[in-house]
Amino acid sequence: MTEPPLTSRTAPEADRHQEVPGVRMFSTAALVASCVGFALIGALQSLYGPAIPALREEFGLTPSAAGLALSAHFTGGVAGVLVFNRVHGRVGNRALLGTSYALMALGSLGFALAPSWPAALVAALVSGLGFGGIDYGLNQLFAVGFGNRGAAMLNVLNAHFGIGAVAGPALIGLLGPGRYMVVFAAFGVVSALLLFSLRGVSDKGGSPVLPGAAGAAGATDAAVLRRSMGGILAAFVALYVLHVAVEAGVGGWEPTHLETVGYGSAFAASATSVYWFMMTVGRFLVVPLTLRLSEPVIVAVSCVGMVGCLALATVPAAAPYAYAGVGLFIAPIFPTGLTWLNRTVPTARRAGAYVIAASMIGGVAAGPAFGGVIEWSGPRMVPVLLCATALVCLALVLWIHRATGRTEAAR
Repeated sequence: MTEPPLTSRTAPEADRHQEVPGVRMFSTAALVASCVGFALIGALQSLYGPAIPALREEFGLTPSAAGLALSAHFTGGVAGVLVFNRVHGRVGNRALLGTSYALMALGSLGFALAPSWPAALVAALVSGLGFGGIDYGLNQLFAVGFGNRGAAMLNVLNAHFGIGAVAGPALIGLLGPGRYMVVFAAFGVVSALLLFSLRGVSDKGGSPVLPGAAGAAGATDAAVLRRSMGGILAAFVALYVLHVAVEAGVGGWEPTHLETVGYGSAFAASATSVYWFMMTVGRFLVVPLTLRLSEPVIVAVSCVGMVGCLALATVPAAAPYAYAGVGLFIAPIFPTGLTWLNRTVPTARRAGAYVIAASMIGGVAAGPAFGGVIEWSGPRMVPVLLCATALVCLALVLWIHRATGRTEAAR
């Protein structure tokens, strides 16, 4: 069998994505609440940075010590993804989401009311556990619960994460860093209120294991298939580590690069806000395309656009606009890639959890990893370094497509 073309969704492929008759994963109210929940985790993640000045003053911290709050949050997030993935099949969808919302509520309120810095770090860790459970749980349920609309709904869901990430710092800016505890407490209350939406979430379905995915191959063919799937999953994990590293790298180093090539600090900060805003816009814009084009096409085009824009960012006059373009192109990769993964590696129950956890690790590692290279090479090399990383992402996407073509032939 020849390799399938990297073009639009074919009819048989669409048929494999049809929703299970009679099973509705979310009521309308639960669907809206899920989007609110994703906006909430985006906001919570973005609050720690703007709160650092107040945290340093209140607890007498150094900058590096204050930054431990975000590290604790992400550590809890990775643990939450892996733990909730392991127990998902035993506890069901409602219990997974309910426990996650409760942990976020407890952690957020605890951070707001913490009497000491160690207590605040424990609260951030608890909040992170809930964050990881919601990140994994809702991404998984949206990926498998909407049939051939999965990629579209995942982009809508993750766009709300971006809305929260923009709104969180804006609230801190409006109220002042000294009132960070009010914002954390308010978000904790909102998280608790989302528990009332869980009646509208079905406990049927949601498992990443799709019926009949293993096929009827013999023992030898099955072993070859497992090895092939392992390689594909490893490539997806690498793709998620690297593309989120690019995402975080642009957000962290764009201001430094723009100031180095002659832009003012205020302009550089505003340009970075535009980058994050374009990520949200990009996820909404790609929704209609997901119903017409296959996931490999969308992810591949996104990587090509990401590479092109980062190459253009080496030109100082074009850099601010090029970075905005990076935000637009990188936006669909995370949510659309999850749908592609779920279709490609349906027998790997923990595949989605692995790549979501990998994305968090990529975001955490990007700062020190890129920072060390930039310290040696200079800030002007920021777009070159990011472009090289994006090229590796593109290579991985093309390899995954070829490998999935061979796997389909083996089946």
